[in-house]
Formats: sequence, structure tokens, C-alpha cells
Amino acid sequence: MEQQPERREGRSFPERKGQKRKLEEGAASVEDREISAAVTTDGGQALISEVAAQVSVLNSAFSWQESDRAAAKRATQVLAELAKNEDLVNLIVDGGAVPALMTHLQAPPYNGGDLAEKPFEHEVEKGSAFALGLLAIKPEYQKLIVDKGALPHLVNLLKRNKDGSTSRAVNSVIRRAADAITNLAHENSSIKTRVRMEGGIPPLVELLEFSDSKVQRAAAGALRTLAFKNDDNKNQIVECNALPTLILMLGSEDAAIHYEAVGVIGNLVHSSPHIKKEVLAAGALQPVIGLLSSCCPESQREAALLLGQFASTDSDCKVHIVQRGAVRPLIEMLQSPDVQLKEMSAFALGRLAQDAHNQAGIAHSGGLGPLLKLLDSRNGSLQHNAAFALYGLADNEDNVSDFIRVGGIQKLQDGEFIVQATKDCVSKTLKRLEEKIHGRVLRHLLYLMHISEKSIQRRVALALAHLCSPEDQRTIFIDDNGLELLLGLLGSTNTKQQLDGAAALYKLANKSMALSPVDAAPPSPTQRVYLGEQYVNNATLSDVTFLVEGRTFYAHRICLLASSDAFRAMFDGGYREKDARDIEIPNIKWEVFELMMRFIYTGSVDITTEISKDLLRAADQYLLEGLKRLCEYTIAQDITLESIGDMYELSEAFHAMSLRQACILFILEHFDKLSSRPWQNELVQRTIPEIREYFCRALTKSTTNLQSLRL
Repeated sequence: MEQQPERREGRSFPERKGQKRKLEEGAASVEDREISAAVTTDGGQALISEVAAQVSVLNSAFSWQESDRAAAKRATQVLAELAKNEDLVNLIVDGGAVPALMTHLQAPPYNGGDLAEKPFEHEVEKGSAFALGLLAIKPEYQKLIVDKGALPHLVNLLKRNKDGSTSRAVNSVIRRAADAITNLAHENSSIKTRVRMEGGIPPLVELLEFSDSKVQRAAAGALRTLAFKNDDNKNQIVECNALPTLILMLGSEDAAIHYEAVGVIGNLVHSSPHIKKEVLAAGALQPVIGLLSSCCPESQREAALLLGQFASTDSDCKVHIVQRGAVRPLIEMLQSPDVQLKEMSAFALGRLAQDAHNQAGIAHSGGLGPLLKLLDSRNGSLQHNAAFALYGLADNEDNVSDFIRVGGIQKLQDGEFIVQATKDCVSKTLKRLEEKIHGRVLRHLLYLMHISEKSIQRRVALALAHLCSPEDQRTIFIDDNGLELLLGLLGSTNTKQQLDGAAALYKLANKSMALSPVDAAPPSPTQRVYLGEQYVNNATLSDVTFLVEGRTFYAHRICLLASSDAFRAMFDGGYREKDARDIEIPNIKWEVFELMMRFIYTGSVDITTEISKDLLRAADQYLLEGLKRLCEYTIAQDITLESIGDMYELSEAFHAMSLRQACILFILEHFDKLSSRPWQNELVQRTIPEIREYFCRALTKSTTNLQSLRL
């Protein structure tokens, strides 16, 4: 049910927009700006010629002569400036720049007697590494550059400080070499392995302690990439004792450094339980928690994701994370405008909320409201992580009333969830909450329904309508007046409140096992023996005839006397029909009268919707309750949005209780569609007294039925 955020390698800081941004950092020199202006003002052919010219220089200037070094330095700068435009990378590679640049990743042969000093020492190698790193932005050129032999030279450049040099140029060439390795290995598992095979990991780990912060950062960035989804690289990084330094870097005041450090640790821990244990044993937990309050959103994101990984299975670790103060900053992050920050914090809280000791603490610290608000997000991953965290919080009885108090039940029910996994998670959350509505939880909710402000009372009533068990319905809604709160919502002028009230009442009706329009037709209310089909309109033994629309219908007094009080009054009372042989029946159609008599003789009859209303009128007139209920049932099957008003009036006119109940349930079920009708408010106000009576009767009856079943 959980969706873990995808951990990414990360190429740059502060924005993940590719290593190019990283390689371009720092103010451009006057010389760089002049080169940029020169190479971008000409057309395509001129660019091809320019590349060819610079490649030619590189191929012919591999010496320590000052003029050669100066020319080579400028050539690498020109190619690098061109490579900053990704659209030109193909042109540069096609022009033969890769092998030419590769040559200058190493210093030319040096004869100490020729020169007193080395001109532009480290500068040309730095420029070559810089340009190759930019060309490696395109994945298709990563393998080409590596196959040409770049890695051994880049690894050697990482060691340029070994001779004791600490100049700015040395720092720059090391940094550019680390950046180039980062780009070459980015999302390329085979090159990551080749970097390890070429011995690139030990010098990168050593550089984490380098005096220059930019070098530290570049080395950490390379290790971060090399550790991503490569177990052998992870193990070697740990074996090289990188963890103590990385953990110290977490506390750096330089945001760029602690961002890269937490990224390396995150990639080391990802899917590697044994390394996670080593990281925690090395003391990473508190520094990572500290990063939750960093001014750097990128570090906050990585720290939250890492805490979620720490909390994956180890229950003790979950508790320690909370004890050490992670909850409040994580909750604050939920309210950030940064979507990724919200997603990572929701992920971490979701993991922490799977521990019983943490659930009440997260809710008590104010986590419920922000998590519920994230359900409105249109980001599927963020929405799901919030839902998963809420699922965990719902497992604690102490949180149930808080869920309801802040409107969480309505939020879960009304939410528009993007992926099926989130919908399933929300359903399970509601089920968890439903299972806890009893005992002290229910008593607390009933207390809130009495003493809280009106809005909370209504939220409690709405939630209980959906979640309470049938055996508690009478207590909640009749004895404790919850029904009046729901009816108050239904009669409100606020459309949303009306819709919520109608949905709750409809749910309550279904749970109370009341009659609905789709129930089977009811049996006759009285059991009796019928004369039989063969005597319908049969002159045999007939002792009375009815004249209907000029036609004669043969009947039998004994059958009619047993059928209803109306016929008993007709034949036993003081009416003139008592001794009459022929009785005229006005204002009734032959088809209707025949069906009515067929029911009297047989106890059953097929009723069509076309004749059902006239037959209902006749059944009501002659007090035939069984036939009346059959008519009501048939009519109820034909209730529509257009006809509901007329149907309700019909139920009132003939005191048709089953039809009236069907109308009430239809109104509640389709309230959202009815709300656009101009006559809807008037109809609702008319029906509220009947709804009250219906629920008083239905809830009392359902409770009695449950008690009988137990006995």
C-alpha cells in the first residue's frame, strides 16, 4: 500500500537541472565572456570551422612550450563554451573534439632542463576535464568518452594534490575531474562500475576532507552518483571509511556540502539494510534530523527521505526518530510551497506512523490537519504519501476523535484520488476508524456531540452516521439527539451542508435495514384463504354483480366480506348496497376494477406502472392494504428526478407509507442531482418532518430486531 518516493542520483545544486549548471558555476572571467561572444555570433558553417580549428590546436600543441600551453588552454575554453549549448554538442563531438581533449587530460612530457617552470600548470587539464564533462551531458557520449580512455586520466587528476600542491589551479582541476566523473557515470551502471575498477572511489573519499569546500562538494557529488543503485560501489565507499566524514559534513554551515553529504548517505542506505545499520551506528541520526530545520530545502528533502528509509522496518529507530525531535519540523515541512518537500515529509511521517507509540504523538503535534489538506493535491505521489500517513494515524484509538473533530472523515469520503492505490488506502483508513467506534471512543464522541461548538457537533454526527455500528444507532441518533443535527444540516441554506446531511442520512437508512426502493415487493399484511382464480368474474354461485363502465362483473359476497372493512361496511352496514343485487361502481375503469377483484380472489396480481396509480387509488378507497402496498412498490420503481415531487404528493394523498419511504430514500440518495431543481428546497422542507418520523421508526425497529436476533 505504501509508495516510496524514488531516490534519484542528483547532478546539481541547488537545482537538479543537469551537471551543466554545476560546471558553469562561478562568475565567468572577462576572457570567457569574450570567447562566448566570439563563438555564438557566427553561423553554422563558421561553428564547424571554429571547432575544427580548436581541435587542430589541441592536436598540435601538446608540449610545455608557453605558446602551446596558452593555445591549448584557450582551445579547451572555446570548446567548453560551445558545449554549454547542448544543441552544439553533436557538432563538437563530430568534429573530433573527444580524442583531442582526452590527450590534454594529462600533462605533456616534461624535461626539467628545458623550462624553469611549467606554464599554465593544471590549467589545460582543467579545461579538458571541464569540456568533456559538458559533452557527457548527452548519455550517448558517456560511453564514447570512457572508451577513449578518459577514466584513468580523470582518476589521476583527482590525485593532483598528492605532491603537496595546494594552489587554486590544483583545486580547480580536481573539482573539474570529479564533476566530469559525475556526469560520465550518471544513470550508467556500467560506467559506475568502471570508475570503481579504475580506482576512482578511494581518492574521492579522501577528497571529502580536502581543505577547499568546492572540492569536498564535487567529491561528494561524484560519490553520490557512484553509490546510486550499485551495491559494490556502496560497499567500497563504506570500506574506505567515508561514513565518519560524511556525517561530519552533515553539520557543515555550507548548505551545498550538507546537501551532497546527505545525498550520498541516502544513496548508500537505499535498499541496503546492512549499510543503514552502519550509518546509524556511526551517529548519523541526529545530524540528519537537524537538517530538517535547514534553510536549504534540498537538504530538508533529502533528510526527510533518509529518515523515512531509516524508519522502514526498525521499530526502535522509528521511536528514536520521534524522541529526537523530528516530528514538528516534518509537520512544518508539510505546509511548505515546495511539492517535493511536502512529499518527502509525508513519506517520513507515514513510515513513523506505522509505530503505535508515534501515532498519537504525530496527531497531537498537529500533523492531522496538514496531512488531510494534502489529499487535495493533484500530485498523485504526494497525495498517496499523505493518505498512507493518515492510514497509520487511524490505527490509534486516541486519534479517532481528532480525525472527526478536524473534518477528516468528510475529507476522506469526498476526496478525488488520482491512483487506485490511494483509493484503496483511504478505504482501509475509513475501515480502521469504523472498527474503533465503540467503548470509550464512542463515549468521547457522544460527549463532543453534546458540549462542543455546533460545527464540531455536526461533524461528529456526520461521521457517526457513516461509521457507527447498527446496534449503536438508536443511542446516538434518537437518545443523544444526533438525528436532529443531521436534519439541521439537511434544512440548511448551505448546499454543502445539505449534501453532507443527505449522504449521512442515506447511509444511516441503509445501515438500519430500512425498506428501500429496490427491495422485493412486500407480502400481504394479513394471511387469509382465497376463493381462487376460477371464481373471478364467474356467475357460478355469484350473489352480487357490479356494473362498471356499463359492464357486469360477477362476484361473491363471502369473498368480499373477508377482504376488507370497506366491503364489510357495504354489505353488513346500513348502506343501500346491503340487499342490492346489482351495484353500480362509478369513477373507476373496468381494467382497474378487474385487477382489484382479481387480487381479492387470489391474493396476487401483476401490476404495470401504467395502471399502478389508478389501482392505488382504488385500493386506498376499498381499504385493501395488501394491494395498496403492491401498488406502492410498483410506483416506487418508477421514481425519477422529474417525478419525485408528484410521487411524494401521491404518497401523501393516499397515506402510502411505503411509497413515502421510497421517496424519502430517493431524495436522500439523489440529493446532489436534485439540488439544481428550483423546487428542491421546498420539497426538502416539506419532507423533513416525515424524514424525522421515518428514522425514529426505522432506528427503533432496527435496534429491536438486533436484540431479537441475539435472543
